[in-house]
Amino acid sequence: MSSTAISGSALALLERMLLIRAYEEKLIALSAGGQFPAVCSSFGQEAAAVGVVAALGAADQILTNHRSAGHLLARGADPGRMLAEVMGRVDGYCRGRSGSLHIAARELGVVLTSTIVGGELSLATGVALAQQTLGRRGLVACFFGDGAAGEGIFHESLNLAATWGLPILYVCENNQWQAYVHRRETMLGEHIAPWAQSLGVEAERVDGNDVFAVHAAAEAACERIRADGRPRLLELSTYRLRGHLEPDDPQAADAAELALWRERDPLRHCIATLLAGGHADAAGIERMSRAAHARIEAALAFAEASPYPAADELLADVYA
Repeated sequence: MSSTAISGSALALLERMLLIRAYEEKLIALSAGGQFPAVCSSFGQEAAAVGVVAALGAADQILTNHRSAGHLLARGADPGRMLAEVMGRVDGYCRGRSGSLHIAARELGVVLTSTIVGGELSLATGVALAQQTLGRRGLVACFFGDGAAGEGIFHESLNLAATWGLPILYVCENNQWQAYVHRRETMLGEHIAPWAQSLGVEAERVDGNDVFAVHAAAEAACERIRADGRPRLLELSTYRLRGHLEPDDPQAADAAELALWRERDPLRHCIATLLAGGHADAAGIERMSRAAHARIEAALAFAEASPYPAADELLADVYA
């Protein structure tokens, strides 16, 4: 990474990653304390979320999956409202009705969070078609994992997007795990990108733990989509450092593999790059880390002070 490639915006990327990590750590601790049902964290995948979302424009739409906290926070979501939502409080983004698995935030362009594996893939084509038909600016970024890529809807979605020429950035966060099953137990190949290419979608594999590489690839892909309106796919190689559900530890993971990926922690990589290039110092990074944790403590206080929804809201927005 050349010195010219790292500007002041690099510190903003690190700042967002530190906030996501602090949020996830708090979520894990609260879940372990039994304060709400088990949640799915994206601990260890911060660079993938931050690098891609930082490349999106205000008019772009986002569809994501059950490990959505990083995408939402990278988009600028208020951690207090996010914690309030997870805790079922009225000041959450969906007034406490969605929990962590179905958060939507229209004001941020986050159309939905889908707990159904591949559910966001089934809707991304529709959202992009609406954007195109209505003449709206903005592409659609669709986040999913390697498990969803094994679903039939992956092929259906990409096939339609390629055939209809839809402005979709497909982002596969290949974190090596599909719930409690390792990727190698369900896939013969190592990568998802060739599947996309066989369907006529340009695809690129990127180190998903290098936020600078992710951001550069996402910016280039978005630029090409805006130029020709056709879909692209980024496969981000990363690793889920926690279990499927919090507060589970990744007990099923091979110890050597887990140790290898912990050494490649995206925050560690980003910090080392900035320090080596003289773009930050240890004291400054420590201040940023403390500020992130302080912000999450304030967010928790906000969420805990938020009331539960009134009983007469129980059936609101229920149509069947």
